[in-house]
Amino acid sequence: MINPDNLIPPALTLAGIALVSLICQLMAWRLRLPAILFLLLSGILFGPVLGLISPDEFLGDLLFPIVSLCVALILFEGSLTLKFDQLKETGGMVRRLVTIGALITWGVISVACYWLIGLDVALSALFGALVVVTGPTVVVPMLRTLRATPRISKVLRWEGILIDPIGALLAVLVYGWIMSQAAGHNAFLASLAIFVQVIGIGTIAGIAGGHLMATAMRRHWIPEYLEVLAALTLVLVMFSLSNHIVHESGLLTVTIMGIWLANAKGIDIEEILVFKEHLSVLLISGLFILLAARLDLDALLALGLPALALLLVIQFVARPLAVWISSIGSELTWQERTMVAWVGPRGIVAAAVSAFFALRLEQAGYEDAALISALTFAVIIGTVVFQSATARTVAGLLKVTEPERRGILLIGANQVSRALGEVLQRLEVPLLVVDTHWDSIRQARMKGLRTMRGNPLSATVDSNLDLTGLGTLLTLTPEREWNALLNQHFRRDFQAHRIFTVRNERAGANQRMQISSKHEGLPLGQEGLTFSKLSSLISQGAHFKATTLSEGFSYEKWLEDAGKTRFALLALTPEKRLRVLSPGLELVPEAGWTLIYLATGQDEKSAEAAAVVKREHAQTEKDAKPELPDAV
Repeated sequence: MINPDNLIPPALTLAGIALVSLICQLMAWRLRLPAILFLLLSGILFGPVLGLISPDEFLGDLLFPIVSLCVALILFEGSLTLKFDQLKETGGMVRRLVTIGALITWGVISVACYWLIGLDVALSALFGALVVVTGPTVVVPMLRTLRATPRISKVLRWEGILIDPIGALLAVLVYGWIMSQAAGHNAFLASLAIFVQVIGIGTIAGIAGGHLMATAMRRHWIPEYLEVLAALTLVLVMFSLSNHIVHESGLLTVTIMGIWLANAKGIDIEEILVFKEHLSVLLISGLFILLAARLDLDALLALGLPALALLLVIQFVARPLAVWISSIGSELTWQERTMVAWVGPRGIVAAAVSAFFALRLEQAGYEDAALISALTFAVIIGTVVFQSATARTVAGLLKVTEPERRGILLIGANQVSRALGEVLQRLEVPLLVVDTHWDSIRQARMKGLRTMRGNPLSATVDSNLDLTGLGTLLTLTPEREWNALLNQHFRRDFQAHRIFTVRNERAGANQRMQISSKHEGLPLGQEGLTFSKLSSLISQGAHFKATTLSEGFSYEKWLEDAGKTRFALLALTPEKRLRVLSPGLELVPEAGWTLIYLATGQDEKSAEAAAVVKREHAQTEKDAKPELPDAV
């Protein structure tokens, strides 16, 4: 990291920021809290508190161009997830939130800032415009830990991405109005001209960039391995070019580009989306640390109680009022509306744009402009900390969270899958069985299993597949190639260590004809257990059973008794979390766990023989015991 004496090399500074970012992300994952909370605190600690990071000295004039380009990439990545078919239920509310809701939020916050903080009308209006935005950088990580229902998640995700360019546009208009007044020009006409220019250039450039990228991918002008690089380069070029023509029109450009690509027909953006998602995590982490390190703690602490009062107005007046008015006529329940009203943290766009405008206004002679940046960070920290600490509790009280992902998705409704599904259902494990064969699905339904008939790779099934509460994938079909393809397809929905398959070696095939294990999921059960073997055993009378381990009957003891007649496959913890036994995972079931295994016909005969011996032994002891005379 760096200090005022420049004793630490720049390379070590960047490495230090990356390390701190990783630690913050790991802490957030472990504690199930938004990472932004730890990133902000780390930036403040290593910046103004310890003086180890000084972004202005480290990056100089490159700081804001770098921040702007990073924000563009983050916003583009978020907009790639916005598909129009997600707006069937919530489209009207999203439109009202980013228009009517944004104006209500701006008005309430501007008035509150004027009365509570004492800034003049112009600066209060600018601050209100800056903190209108919520942003995907804080909303999306919060949604991961919140596990809200799909309708809440869609509303907050769409709003967070669309409100960023709208908030930036609003801030540009207010800034133009302030500078026009200072220059003695007609402020209204100047603001109107800026509005038309930003909307026009941003829309044209966004559509042009999105159409160009989609056409290049559809017509294979670019090889697949260069598609990610091409998209990344085009985003940076279009953003910079748009901003060069009309200041702050770039955010609208990259947002429209992302939405255009997300909804384009005949192209696959999965590789771009996966790469951009990883890149976004890195950029968000670094940016929050850098911008928090620039914070003037003295200016922030000097705000005192008025800043706290302003934060309360934002949380309990501006946000609820905007949401409830915007939700009139929507299908959201009052619980869902309340949850949307509760979640509205401010993020990286507000921080970056406020720092930029504060610097410009200070240079123009506005002495109070420095307060805007400090006040914006106070709102960011306040909303992130408060909502991170309370959102999960509020969601639980309102009962608007998805169930924990402890269930299993079974691909294949054959006799193996049906037999396993029956045991899992008796143990109250949520499951969904998917297959293309009607007869197999019919038999699964007769056993009371939740099913869905269709090809998991089809667009219809893919868009309607309800994975709520399902955190494990198990492909149970006899075709190894089909299993591998499905495992690759569902990597976007399930973590790699939660994807399993029953392997089936192709008889007599050499190594050149075998599928690489890296394309498959982790193997189910012990080494060498194939679908053919499972199916054969079940046809011969084997069936799945469940037994609970204890201190006196441990897993090691069970293995001793099992021999070659039982095959352990799954285990259920006392908290009802499903665990899959696989050679690739060092998993040892403990006391209190329920073990799910396949018992063969030989095991049944051995059990019956043991029961007979036990009964004979008990009868022998009874016969040998002397009879006592009846009591007098």
